[in-house]
Amino acid sequence: MLKGHQTWVFDKRPMITATGVTGGPFEANGKLANDFDLLFEDLWIGQDSYEKAHRVLIEEAAKITLKKANLEKEQVQFLFAGDLINQITPTNFAARTLQIPYFGLFGACSTSMEGLALASFVVNYQGAKYVLTGAASHNAAAERQFRYPTEYGGQKPPTAQWTVTGSGMALVQANEPEKNVPVTISATIGKVVDMGLTDPFNMGGAMAPAAADTIMAHFRDLQLDPSHYDLIITGDLGRIGHDTAFELINKSGLKLERRQFLDCGLLIYKEDQPVQAGASGAACSATVLYGHLLKELKKGTYKRILVVATGALLSPLSFQQNESIPCIAHAVAIEMNH
Repeated sequence: MLKGHQTWVFDKRPMITATGVTGGPFEANGKLANDFDLLFEDLWIGQDSYEKAHRVLIEEAAKITLKKANLEKEQVQFLFAGDLINQITPTNFAARTLQIPYFGLFGACSTSMEGLALASFVVNYQGAKYVLTGAASHNAAAERQFRYPTEYGGQKPPTAQWTVTGSGMALVQANEPEKNVPVTISATIGKVVDMGLTDPFNMGGAMAPAAADTIMAHFRDLQLDPSHYDLIITGDLGRIGHDTAFELINKSGLKLERRQFLDCGLLIYKEDQPVQAGASGAACSATVLYGHLLKELKKGTYKRILVVATGALLSPLSFQQNESIPCIAHAVAIEMNH
């Protein structure tokens, strides 16, 4: 059901019954390493290019999810997924392997919640019984495309962020009331917001207004107060973007508590890892949600969370043409089934 202008309410409460989370060597040394299902020792993952390694991250996360759900891929109706690389090529090739009817998504680093929102909508209205959704990124592949190849050794400013190598996938299915699993209860679809920033080394600053816009729309559409959620967590704003979004939201009149407002990009790595302003990448919110946050929900640390994945919709082409950076954020509310 549409509520307000841009929010869906899922009255049938689709379930997230299984997840699969893969990561690379940097993630293996991070703060949330124990929340990954599979960690690889090097960025190549036995392949001869970073983009092929990227594909493997997606395939393995999908296989782990299906194994946990005790399902064959033939039982899944749709796959909603995407990544950051040109024409979402790694996901396209993974979909070739998986052979599940496929919607390729590109929302940059907001793709994880774009996919979860769409999967929940389709399941809620009985368009499918099982939908697989997720997102992925690879540090070296993204650096080569958007900035400089890592071999170049270019120095980065303090505003830069570290692209997560990994993939987070989830199986969304029709609700079974007796199951004690996370469910999606609503989703707010963001608008593109562009404040004129042009620096590809300051993604957090560029994305912060989009995050604030979607969060404000969510509470406006549902006529809720921020206290409705134990945790409101952005995808990959990093230190600079997260502080900016917090300020924008509170200036709007919504009163967020600092303790209930976190960022996936500030959770995934340790303080001594050289990630400048924090983590980013399409896998950032996907791995933290499907690996860490859902575990915390199941443990009872949180009762209800709002996950707001943010994306910078730039490309090498738009940067070369001196365009500013359009940004977007999508939010999904999740709680335990009851």
